[in-house]
Amino acid sequence: MPNFRALPLIEMRSTRLYKGLLFIFVLGLSFVASSSDHNDEESAESGHLEEKSADFDAASHAVHHAMDAHEFHFSDNFVIPLPVILWTEKGLVTFMSSAFHHDDEGKTIVEKNGMSFAKIHEKIYLLDDGAEHVNFDAQHHPTNAAQVLTDFSLTKNVVTMFLVAFLMLIVFLKSAKFYKKDKQEAPRGVAGWTEPIILFIKEVAQDNIAGDKYKKFLPYLLTVFFFILFGNLLGLLPILANPNMTGSISITLLLAMFTFIIQLVYSKKNFWGHVFAPPGVPVVLYPILIPIEIAGLFIKPAALMIRLFANITAGHIIVVSLISIIFINKSAAWAGLSVPMALFISLLELLVAFLQAYIFVMLSALFIGSAVDTSHH
Repeated sequence: MPNFRALPLIEMRSTRLYKGLLFIFVLGLSFVASSSDHNDEESAESGHLEEKSADFDAASHAVHHAMDAHEFHFSDNFVIPLPVILWTEKGLVTFMSSAFHHDDEGKTIVEKNGMSFAKIHEKIYLLDDGAEHVNFDAQHHPTNAAQVLTDFSLTKNVVTMFLVAFLMLIVFLKSAKFYKKDKQEAPRGVAGWTEPIILFIKEVAQDNIAGDKYKKFLPYLLTVFFFILFGNLLGLLPILANPNMTGSISITLLLAMFTFIIQLVYSKKNFWGHVFAPPGVPVVLYPILIPIEIAGLFIKPAALMIRLFANITAGHIIVVSLISIIFINKSAAWAGLSVPMALFISLLELLVAFLQAYIFVMLSALFIGSAVDTSHH
């Protein structure tokens, strides 16, 4: 006799499966549309792949897609400009990035406060006095313009950071609101999603930081984990023009520096004893081992920085490169190969988004734990 009680459960699981497959299908379609929109304006305007320029450079196109930008480029007809904020010798200069008319090769000159500015590879350059256009040398470096170093512009990565901070604020305020209740019940909603992750990160901290000292560093580890995780997930959304926040070397450098500073500030005597007087090692080997130990202090945060940057950026470049196969071969038939492969890599990036956030936090806890440990090993 059939088990009718199990039918609702089977139906619910089937519904979830269909919703999951539908989500994957929609994600794939939206990603392909977003990636295609990032190609040359000539191809978009003509609507034919056969008219694609023969000198299409897939490598530079993929790298450019992974770089930061002064605008959110969804398509050739839908671009959200961002504010350009510069501090020069003549004071503050502000204007919208739309003044460059989507030019990134230094061809469009913007006149502000008696100065001329150009955008080259997403960097703002100030032209020399009297210069009407940018001159380049054989290596395509500007010869009559200098990069504006005091650039406080709200780029795509900066806006994404604010969005991540806003999402974290919403998520944790809602979770805290649930735990303020007196009712003893299982967490649900946002709290039901955050509690297992928080307990998992707490266990990671306990395993790597001895005693109750982990409690002092748990807020930092949780903040870093959710910051990296949300940044990674937002980078997978074509609806946001795939911002590559955690694939920016400046962001990963800052996160690694936080861990490095915490490690040095809270380090104990035993930690420095292992650096300058390695136990169980003959004194004659100190001149060799001490420089290695000192170098290791800087290699560890460098590894944190490069690992996160390289893995996230590589995912973006691989996906765009796969889509570029269609335009390199000038045939839509290649979509049957490149689109499924790009979709597979996109789903793999979903796993990498969680994995890289975990690895960064786990290694940070390990480095901090080795610095605050007071026992001898």
